[in-house]
Amino acid sequence: MSDEHGIRAGLTNYGDRDFAAYLRSSFARSMGLSKEMLAKPIVGIAMTPSGFNNCHRTMPELVEAVSRGVLAAGALPRPFPTVSLGEVFLNPTSMVYRNLMSMDTEEMVRAQPMDAVVLIGGCDKTVPAQLMGAASADVPAVQLVTGPMMTGRHRGERMGACTDCRRFWGKYRAGEVDQEEIALIEGRLATTAGTCAVMGTASTMACIAETLGMALPGSAAIPAVHADRLVAAEYSGKTAVDLIANPRLPSDVITEHSVENAFRVLMAVSGSTNAIVHLTAVAGRLGIRIPNARLNQISDETPVLVDLKPVGDGYMEDFFAAGGVGAILREIRHLVHLDTIDVTGQRLGDRLEPKMEWVDRRVIRSFDEPISDEGGLIALTGNIAPDGAIFKRAAATPALFETEGRAVVFDGLEDLAKRVDDPDLDIEPNDIMVLRNAGPVAAGMPEAGYLPIPKKLARQGVKDMIRISDARMSGTAFGTIVLHISPEAAVGGPLATVRSGDRIRLSVAEKRIDLQVPAEEIARRLAEHTPPAEHKRGYRALYDRTVMQAPKGCDFDFLTQSGTSKD
Repeated sequence: MSDEHGIRAGLTNYGDRDFAAYLRSSFARSMGLSKEMLAKPIVGIAMTPSGFNNCHRTMPELVEAVSRGVLAAGALPRPFPTVSLGEVFLNPTSMVYRNLMSMDTEEMVRAQPMDAVVLIGGCDKTVPAQLMGAASADVPAVQLVTGPMMTGRHRGERMGACTDCRRFWGKYRAGEVDQEEIALIEGRLATTAGTCAVMGTASTMACIAETLGMALPGSAAIPAVHADRLVAAEYSGKTAVDLIANPRLPSDVITEHSVENAFRVLMAVSGSTNAIVHLTAVAGRLGIRIPNARLNQISDETPVLVDLKPVGDGYMEDFFAAGGVGAILREIRHLVHLDTIDVTGQRLGDRLEPKMEWVDRRVIRSFDEPISDEGGLIALTGNIAPDGAIFKRAAATPALFETEGRAVVFDGLEDLAKRVDDPDLDIEPNDIMVLRNAGPVAAGMPEAGYLPIPKKLARQGVKDMIRISDARMSGTAFGTIVLHISPEAAVGGPLATVRSGDRIRLSVAEKRIDLQVPAEEIARRLAEHTPPAEHKRGYRALYDRTVMQAPKGCDFDFLTQSGTSKD
């Protein structure tokens, strides 16, 4: 093997290559590795365990299974840690640290001697961060997800995090569930290791990783505690070794065609709105961009086929048993690009040639009998969102699709928390709740777009209202909610000009969201806008200076393929 591979790859520079190799081998021997093992090719294993990441509790056994596959295929496994992002344990929001994790992943893959890498992650921002880092490092890589958790039970009802978390919390706020019962539910929502049990962001990104070709076929939906999850880990290790002898780089796998395929699957599963930001960021690392017009075309052509929460009834364990991503791809085969390849080297067309053994049509519908004729997500535009916004129509109330209402404005997260449950809040069920200063620059773009229904309305039986913001929302959430309004208010987007009492018009049919205020008045109000103060030091200062808006994936401008926001 040449010096560019294995333990001699990327030698530390002391000005003497032979000394660097000698020193490295000496320290490697101190880890109990024989010369025979050190002569083998190396597969890095990016592991992300953390006491602050419940989704990654099975990480040790996954690392062991990947290592077993690597060893069986004749290479040396070398696990190494990177940043780990536990969604609910991070302040102000995990989205702030996704790019940091992607940088950590990219740089550790580049800096350490490895010929291929297996990336193990699961929780919402970890998989996109790893895919972003892998795309930029462009070293042979396999994505392995931790898998979804199984469901729990409460008084005879099956339930799982986190759609049911929100459903029961809504009942609690409305006075339909008491303190004693909500305390019981708290301990029954998330009862096993793994990511959320519904088609939230984690599961959506797992489906996207498989569709892109970066994860093994059939691996996206295997539950975290299922034996097949360990088998998939072992095969991921073997596949990584094969990638050394038969190189297929992330740039060979993640192409414009595979990205479009991933958007198709996103629509068919009615996945998380967050996936649009994340997939855009992954694609942007390779100079691939899918315009909003193309996104809407894909959505209008691709029916919703999966009956899972938050827009249906089932859970990820049902999706796995029903046929998973393979069943979805076969139903939309005539719409996808069949020339893409995955990390195993298989063409998508060849993968889909054999028929499925069985598909549960209660969970995965046929193309001719969809849950909805149109995809779950669309992009909106309008004078309030000149660069676009995202709307999950599959999780919304159709009766609100064509609405004009009065704006009730909240100036930020603190203002929202302070006033939303004030009995004197001037708000009616047909008003439009507006949250601003919650975008990437202002607040790190938290999952605050799922504005709570004010208590006084919830107790009147109001279940849904139009809510708009420059924030995101959890993939497990539901409601008639316009998100990712761009440009955000903090950087001078027109959202900054909305005042309580203004009229706003939503038209899903026209794919528009508009402020019913004359252009001259909007311009006058914008002239008075003052941007927020930036952080002065550390990572947050870097974040404030370089983060891009949602249509560019909220990536850092210097991490895109060209290293500039102009690409």
